[in-house]
Amino acid sequence: MKLGFVGLGNMGLPMARNLLSAGHEVAVWNRSPARGEPLVKQGARAVASPAEAAKDAEVVFSMLADDRAAEGVALGPQGIISGLSKGAVHVSSSTISVALSQRLTDAHASAGQGYVAAPVFGRPEAAQTKQLWVVAAGAKADVERCRPLLEALGRGLTVLGEQASMANVVKLSGNFLIASMLEALAEAFAFTRKSGVEPKQFMELFRAVFANSPIFERYAQAIAEEKYSPAGFAMRLGLKDVGLVLEAARAAEVPMPLASLVRDQYLGGVAQGHGDLDWSALGALVAERAGLPKGR
Repeated sequence: MKLGFVGLGNMGLPMARNLLSAGHEVAVWNRSPARGEPLVKQGARAVASPAEAAKDAEVVFSMLADDRAAEGVALGPQGIISGLSKGAVHVSSSTISVALSQRLTDAHASAGQGYVAAPVFGRPEAAQTKQLWVVAAGAKADVERCRPLLEALGRGLTVLGEQASMANVVKLSGNFLIASMLEALAEAFAFTRKSGVEPKQFMELFRAVFANSPIFERYAQAIAEEKYSPAGFAMRLGLKDVGLVLEAARAAEVPMPLASLVRDQYLGGVAQGHGDLDWSALGALVAERAGLPKGR
């Protein structure tokens, strides 16, 4: 298929590469053009704007960091909607607000275009090895048209329904679960460590008893070893996602007190200058409050 891909960050770059490897023609755009050079060497075509990436594409993907970037590349004067043909589909894999997802659905519908929300679960290394889990929602015909592309990105695909924003609700809920898990891990490691238990010993017990999930184990390892850089997912992005969870929960009249607690934890971390560390650096914040020394 003729594809476009907008946003070549830590996640977007390997995702675009996997689409290239699956045999598709891919036009790529990134705010910093140099990010696309490795893909051009592998056969991609670099373009000058999101609109040009969408031009002639049957499907155009976007993978941006936040609402502002996602809205700009979709709705801006040289945005995806201005270049995408009628009947073509925009697949947004960005973690964005439920409200923006609905606005994008409406905007594409008004332009005679399809829109599928397809955020992913997994870190950059999972994107590189096609181990992402994709959560998709949108008009049935559009989702089915994109199914082979979505399946080329990871190890599994969950289709939720025809309301695109449902995928964003599920993605935000999943990230909230991870954020809550990180807070619990951080507190457990700080408590056991201050009580005289070596982190390696608690980690061994954790592996034996609790580590049925590779996600759970990976973040526990990061906290046990105090390795929060380089960030697979930055703390400031964790703050953004939990904020989006609370925004959507408020609109749905669902109280989420733990989400408020975790949001405040991340806000404190960003305020202390830790926004570019991995979001598992909650472990460092809790350890500091417990009076524990760094770098153990």
